[in-house]
Amino acid sequence: MATRSPSRTTSRSSNSSSSRAKSASSTGSNGNSNTQSRRTVAKSDEREQSAFAFGRKSNSGRDSNGAFFGTLLAGAAIGLAANYGRKLLMQGLEAQAGDWDEILATEHDAALAIFDRMLATDSTQTFKRKMLLMKLTHALDKHAHQEEMVVYPALRQANERHDADLLETEHGEVKTYLYALDQMGADSPLWLDKVREFRSFISKHMHMEEEQVFPRFKQDLTEEQNDKITSLVNRDGFWMA
Repeated sequence: MATRSPSRTTSRSSNSSSSRAKSASSTGSNGNSNTQSRRTVAKSDEREQSAFAFGRKSNSGRDSNGAFFGTLLAGAAIGLAANYGRKLLMQGLEAQAGDWDEILATEHDAALAIFDRMLATDSTQTFKRKMLLMKLTHALDKHAHQEEMVVYPALRQANERHDADLLETEHGEVKTYLYALDQMGADSPLWLDKVREFRSFISKHMHMEEEQVFPRFKQDLTEEQNDKITSLVNRDGFWMA
């Protein structure tokens, strides 16, 4: 019996040491595993932040995405300001002409001047012809918008429906001429003939407005009505400039 007790004690001591060793080994293994897991999660978070961290600061302390979008917004603001400035300048110069009928007459003269520049070209100047046609199209679109949205409706309210309808129908013919010139091609031998025909047609249209319809209509307007039409023509001209 005396010989078994030391053996059991030794055995328990050996088992206890072995258990502690296994526990320490297990703890160390688990610790390494947990540390590796945390590192993996951290790297995953870094990847997510790098992909979706709009507005987050970089290591240098600068917000690169914010600066980029700020530059875009600043550029857009400058572009809008420049465009509004151009519109104000263009319509402001026209407004100096006086009342609505004088503004429209000034636009008539400007369009006829473009026609004359077109007629001074030859078939080798295709690029210049295309640019002048684009300029004429824009000028006539702006002018037609002012008349169709302000002046012609005012004519109809003043019992001048016949003239208003006739003039607006002729605006449709203007668009047909513009389309024909665009489809014809700037190097066509018939291009100048079409421009002359177009100029003759629109010149008659303009003279009818300036010498017959507008003076008769304007003489019956009160000062307040005249000022209102002038204001509306300038407003629509600004947005179309």
